[in-house]
Amino acid sequence: MGLTGAIDRRALATLAAGHVCADMAQGAVPALLPFLIDQRGLSYGAATALLLVTSVGSSAIQPLFGLGSDRLALPWLMPLGVLLAGLGVALVGVTESYAATAGAVALSGVGVAGFHPEGARFANQVSGDRRGQGMSLFSLGGNAGFALGPILVTTLVLTLGLSGTVLLAVIPAIVAVVIAHELPRLRAVAAEKSAHVARSLAEEDRDPDDWNAFVRLGGVVALRSGVYFGLQAFIPLWFIHHLGTSEGAGNAALTAMLIAGAFGTYSGGRVVDRLGRRRLVVGSCALSIPLLVLLVLAPTPWTAGVLTALVGFVIILTFSITVVMSQEYLPNRLGLASGVSLGLAIGVGGIVAALLGVVADWFGLRTVMWLIAAQAVPMLLLARTLPVTRAERRAQAAVAARAPRVVASDVQPHGQTITPSNVP
Repeated sequence: MGLTGAIDRRALATLAAGHVCADMAQGAVPALLPFLIDQRGLSYGAATALLLVTSVGSSAIQPLFGLGSDRLALPWLMPLGVLLAGLGVALVGVTESYAATAGAVALSGVGVAGFHPEGARFANQVSGDRRGQGMSLFSLGGNAGFALGPILVTTLVLTLGLSGTVLLAVIPAIVAVVIAHELPRLRAVAAEKSAHVARSLAEEDRDPDDWNAFVRLGGVVALRSGVYFGLQAFIPLWFIHHLGTSEGAGNAALTAMLIAGAFGTYSGGRVVDRLGRRRLVVGSCALSIPLLVLLVLAPTPWTAGVLTALVGFVIILTFSITVVMSQEYLPNRLGLASGVSLGLAIGVGGIVAALLGVVADWFGLRTVMWLIAAQAVPMLLLARTLPVTRAERRAQAAVAARAPRVVASDVQPHGQTITPSNVP
């Protein structure tokens, strides 16, 4: 593989840093809920409705940004999105009314929505021939950001009070400046590597868009997000109000889940080429069911903490893989595919979390946790219907073509295979 087909690590590191900051803002919102409930007297329903607000802002409108990125060059959305994402969540702690808090969360969500489609499209392009690995590293940045959000929120709020959230804007502002400075180089690298990939596929027919498979994959991602966002919203509350821990311990459990998810994303990207995309997606869905059941039944905070981390690892194991699959199902609409797989389908998780907040007010946390676990069943059933992407079939065929073959003439009468070392 030539250098043109290799990953440009500087470009990918810049994009991953932006992803860290964007998803740090998203990860900070669930960690703020216990503090808002305690210090501002919000109900479960009102608190989790903030997740709905950020999901509508960050997810529901992402496909619109994705469509725009497919038709127009909008790289400036990346630094602007990172800046707004950090600013919005920073304002949550200094707002005085619920409406203002919801407005700050919505502003952060719009920033997240602006960054993701362009960020994912550039990550795809600067990865050259190694899109799976490149998207895995880009997604690792996002999952690391999700894990960093609760750590920063817990530290700042316990140290400085809710007004300490203003410091959450500092890192995103710095990274936004870096991305803006790197934009000319990012555009040049993306153009060069996209041209290389186009030349490598010049002798093949362009893949058509597979909308049927794309919609089914979107269903899998939506159900996975319902589980993951539900856990983000209720794991701290489950530990505090059901298992009797402190707020710090509840957010520590959430942090453990998110960090494990980051490791899961990285691990999935490392093994996907050997196991196959579809097989890994189906396997992670199947394994999540018993782990979720055991989590609800866990009798102690320690046991529940270990299971929470395992669930985080398994659920998000295929995060980057489903993004790549969505882009391979819609190879002619990368921005839209990214906007849906990173946005709209994930936004369903925020809607589910908000609805679960209402259920929690009426029926309690235990009912909510069982409903979260139950979503994994249709997720598995739908994942089993997914076809192998055409791009993956080509990659498998190429690997098979390069593999050494043993034919009858290569075998001696006593069954010994002829190799260079035993040829006279």
